[in-house]
Amino acid sequence: MFSVDARTLAQAHGFVMCGHCGTGFDSIATLADQLPPEPFHELPSHEPGVEPPRLEAAVYRPKPDTEPEPGDTPTLRDDFADLIVTPRFARDKRTDKPRRWPWVMACLLLLLALVAQIGWALRDTLIADPTTGSLIQQACSVLSCHLPPVRDVSKLHLLARDVQTHPTVPGALLISATLRNDATFTQPWPVVAIRLTDGNGKVIAMRRLNPYEYLDDTEALHRGLAPGASTALVFEVEDPGHQAVGFDMAFE
Repeated sequence: MFSVDARTLAQAHGFVMCGHCGTGFDSIATLADQLPPEPFHELPSHEPGVEPPRLEAAVYRPKPDTEPEPGDTPTLRDDFADLIVTPRFARDKRTDKPRRWPWVMACLLLLLALVAQIGWALRDTLIADPTTGSLIQQACSVLSCHLPPVRDVSKLHLLARDVQTHPTVPGALLISATLRNDATFTQPWPVVAIRLTDGNGKVIAMRRLNPYEYLDDTEALHRGLAPGASTALVFEVEDPGHQAVGFDMAFE
């Protein structure tokens, strides 16, 4: 059982769809002006009529304009009736057409603000996507803007690494690594975590290096690691002693 109005019935000439199961049916066939007495299993269908019903109870009938008969002389009362004008303050304000353009402009501005907020919240995902990222980069190059860096350390691959005693600094180790960015976008330089372990795999020393600590090139630091680019990194760390027999490296 559903409650419908004239606007709903007029939109599709009585054909509606159930909001629960999605089944379409003709609502006019079982239309009723009041709820049937319970219990009921199915409403009776209206039999189609042979002739359309004739409507007599009119609720609105326009008054036809009548032309005065020849020879009719308007009376003084008719002249005064023609001169009666409704004052402006007494007119029905509903007859004036509402100004819709302010509402349309306000809705458009709110929609643009909503799109901007969603784009800012999903900026990392949009920039990292190959399709939308290239479009955003092209638009940003035209507008002379700078995109915020997107970080995805899972796309940073360590191709080679090596550790040896520092040739000039006593009590220090020289660690070299070759890093490649397999992402489709430029990434900021990562934070490198180096851990030195003993023969049992126990961590005996650890050092976290920020990009400005292992990069001397300020321009390269701001430029980031380009997509598909490989670079060699060198780290100088303190030698914890002969107990350190292994090391690993992670990016954050």
